[in-house]
Amino acid sequence: MNTYDFTGRVAVVTGGAQGIGGAVATKLAANGARVALWDVDRSLAEDHAAEIGNAAAFDVDIADWASVEAAYAATLEVFDEVDIVVNSAGIAGMNATVADYPVDEFARICAINLNGTFHVNKVVVPAMRARNYGRIVNIASIAGKEGNPNACAYSASKAAVIGFTKSLGKELADVNVAVNCVTPAAARTRIFDQMSEEHIGYMLSKIPRGRFLELDEAANMIAWLVSEENTFTTGAVFDLSGGRATY
Repeated sequence: MNTYDFTGRVAVVTGGAQGIGGAVATKLAANGARVALWDVDRSLAEDHAAEIGNAAAFDVDIADWASVEAAYAATLEVFDEVDIVVNSAGIAGMNATVADYPVDEFARICAINLNGTFHVNKVVVPAMRARNYGRIVNIASIAGKEGNPNACAYSASKAAVIGFTKSLGKELADVNVAVNCVTPAAARTRIFDQMSEEHIGYMLSKIPRGRFLELDEAANMIAWLVSEENTFTTGAVFDLSGGRATY
């Protein structure tokens, strides 16, 4: 198991109470980082913060710019600065064809998955540029590369996260701030509660490895991306699809 020295680094992990975000928070804390868990479920985040140690929980709705600003200010009061951001908060939304997809539901998914990614990145970038250091990883999805049927809002929003990450990576390429994203296949997290069994089965059938992603597998890749060892790669997309991706 690879280890990294995050001593002295502060990491913000959105959706850090559970799932991929929770696994990343555990990994970073175990390797010396101080971790701010940003989550809409404050109670669950506090429980996870207590479990991993050297962490604090902050209540935030990433779809709300004012909420993100407030969480960032509160984080700085506790930890002084932010060196690392892993933006893992997101939702799947309902499964339906485009013809049947509710307009309000589409907007809700994009508000969290896309606008939320913009908000979280926007709030930390000025200080990272000023300090000439930062590592950002946005969690996209294999659905953003290939498009899952009956998941138009999720697929579209995650494709947008990929494009956003590439754009920001280029904007910050002149300083020591790396901005990358990962495109996981499905992992068994609470997000499955939002999906039909038929859709879950569809996703599994598309993974050549024949199983879902393990959370630790995602955390291990992300840990390298946010480490000081990642000195050159930025604006890139890292596959976590078990062989599903065709590009």
